[in-house]
Amino acid sequence: MDEPTEEPGFPDPDTNESAVVGTGMTTGGLARRLGVSPTTLRTWDRRYGLGPAVRADGRHRRWTPQDVAVLEAMCRLTAAGVPPGEAARAARETAAATVAPENRAVPGTDTPTPPPPPPTPSPSPADDRPSGHGRRSRPAASLPLGDVRQECRGLARAAVRLDAPAVDGQLTSAVQRYGLAVAWEEVMVPTLHAVGRKWASSGDRYVEVEHMLSWHISTVLRRVTPVSRTAGPDGVPGPVLLACVPGEQHTLPLEALNAGLTELGLSTRMFGAAVPAEALTAAVRRLGPAAVVLWAQARSTASLPLARHIAATQWGVRGARGNPLVVLGGPGWAGRSAQGMLRPQGLNEALAVLTARCESGTPVG
Repeated sequence: MDEPTEEPGFPDPDTNESAVVGTGMTTGGLARRLGVSPTTLRTWDRRYGLGPAVRADGRHRRWTPQDVAVLEAMCRLTAAGVPPGEAARAARETAAATVAPENRAVPGTDTPTPPPPPPTPSPSPADDRPSGHGRRSRPAASLPLGDVRQECRGLARAAVRLDAPAVDGQLTSAVQRYGLAVAWEEVMVPTLHAVGRKWASSGDRYVEVEHMLSWHISTVLRRVTPVSRTAGPDGVPGPVLLACVPGEQHTLPLEALNAGLTELGLSTRMFGAAVPAEALTAAVRRLGPAAVVLWAQARSTASLPLARHIAATQWGVRGARGNPLVVLGGPGWAGRSAQGMLRPQGLNEALAVLTARCESGTPVG
């Protein structure tokens, strides 16, 4: 991303002042209102000219309602993925067009015209020119997104600000615009990986960002509405059963697959994290599923004996017994020999395999 993110733990000289003093709002009060750091406000002032109209005693920043309107527009635009430089120009234009009539200059009167916004300074080469590796250089506190969709950058900015409405709106818009599979693989996953890398490299800072982003992704995935489907052939096995193996807590990829199957109108049973082997076996016997998806994020949780046991589990009357198709999902299964079981690469392939299985009632190999 192109602007600094929240830097918790570093005091700001303005944060001990009241939110509004005399001629306007303080930097600390405005930062809390917008959900950004005071450092971000100073950077936007220095880099894009989005500074306050008033400086008390020539030193302390005081932000007027018009200043606040500009910065609120800036936050909305950057959360939508607009590059900060473009967002700054658009924010000033939007705010100028919506200034209340009582605040505008009236010809023939002594009412002063509000001062024009300060000019946008030219970004330095380090700010906006590609680096030697073909990517824009970034401040040290930005998330390492790399070259991904504009929506991904906007989602990351909103998540770092802990702007829950913007995160929810960005995720919902991505699913509606691109479809679930593309939104998951090209927007949600890259942003989650970026936040995870930032968390791992910063000593548990940004953990709240990762948790909030994961929560909203899960919420959006559960909103998916199934399409109507015509009835399949007689004798088609039951639903697709989705479960994390014992000891596995990472459920989001499984939730994405469940949402994709739901969107296609296929019946599912989502069991979530760390399902005990005995419970999994009992569910297979009770439901007679078309397929069982076993998710393992880590190699330490991926148990081939369990997978083989589930694949061999039968149900039905003697002489007409059935077995589920076992689908292995997650990086934990990499390099494992799983004869008779499928290991699709990615969400689209998994959806195709399971759709074919449910529609035909026969294993796909």
